[in-house]
Amino acid sequence: MAKDGEKETCGEVVDGWKEFFWNPRTHEFLGRTASSWGLILLFYLGFYVFLAGLFVLTMYVMMQTLDDYKPTYQDRLATPGMMIRPRGEEMEIIYTMDHTESWDMYVQALDKFLAPYNDSYQALTNDECAPDRYYVQEDSGEVRNNPKRSCQFNRTLLEECSGVKDRYYGYNTGKPCILIKMNRVIGMVPGIHGQSPYVRCDAKKEDSGKIWELAYYPPNGTFNLMYYPYYGKKAQVNYSQPLVAVKFLNVSYDADINIECKINANNIAPPSERDKFAGRVAFKLRINTRV
Repeated sequence: MAKDGEKETCGEVVDGWKEFFWNPRTHEFLGRTASSWGLILLFYLGFYVFLAGLFVLTMYVMMQTLDDYKPTYQDRLATPGMMIRPRGEEMEIIYTMDHTESWDMYVQALDKFLAPYNDSYQALTNDECAPDRYYVQEDSGEVRNNPKRSCQFNRTLLEECSGVKDRYYGYNTGKPCILIKMNRVIGMVPGIHGQSPYVRCDAKKEDSGKIWELAYYPPNGTFNLMYYPYYGKKAQVNYSQPLVAVKFLNVSYDADINIECKINANNIAPPSERDKFAGRVAFKLRINTRV
C-alpha cells in the first residue's frame, strides 16, 4: 500500500483490484460476503417474482372483462367512415376509354369484390329479410344467440353496376360505376322511423359543373335498415355489408373531377370538417378520350 501523498504503483493498483474481486482474508467477492450476496439475490428474486405475479394478475382481471363477441368498451363513432371500390392509387380512378389496359384492372377489382355477393351464394348463406326494419337478434340473458344470421345482399340489386348486365361496369363507354360501403360499427342503428340512410355524391366546389347526371343503385342510394345492427365478425360470420353503386352517366371528359360522397341519415351526425373521413369519402375521377 502506498503511503499518504504518494502515487500508487501499477503493481499496487493491480493488487488492489485483485483484492476487490476476491479478498482471501475476509472471503469477500466484489466487496460482499457469500451471505450478503445470498440475501441481496434473494431480495431481487422475491421482488421480480412479485412483479411478475402482479402483471399476471392484472392481465387475468383484464381478460375477464373482455367479450369475445362484443367490445366491452367501445368509442361509438357518431359518424362512421366510408370507402369506395375500386380505389385505384391514392383514391384516384383515371383511365382512357379506348385503352382497355387502363381500366381493365378496375373491372377485375370489382369482379373480385362482388364475388361473395352472387345471388346463388347469398341464397345459401344468408336470410331473405323483410326490408325497411332492423334485423334484431337478441341474446337470451347469458345464453348467446350465436351465430347470428345475416340478410342477403344480392349483387343484382346493383342493377346496371352489378356486372351481370354490363360486364365492364360502364368503364368502356365512359360511364363508370363506383361502389360505396359504410364502415362497420358494432351495434350501430343508422336510421329511425323506417328511414334508411342514403348516399349522395357531387363534385367539389372547384369542379362544380363537371357532373350532370348520376344513377344510384339500389334506388335512391340507400343502405336498407335490414342490414343493421351489425353484431361483429365472430357473431355474424356470414355478414354481407350493404353497398351503394353510383354510375356516372354524364361527366366532363379529359378533366380532373374531385368528387365527394356523403352519408345522410336522421340519427347520424353530419360530417365534421375536423375529420375528413367521417361520413364521407373523396376521390378523383378522370376519364380520358385519348391517350
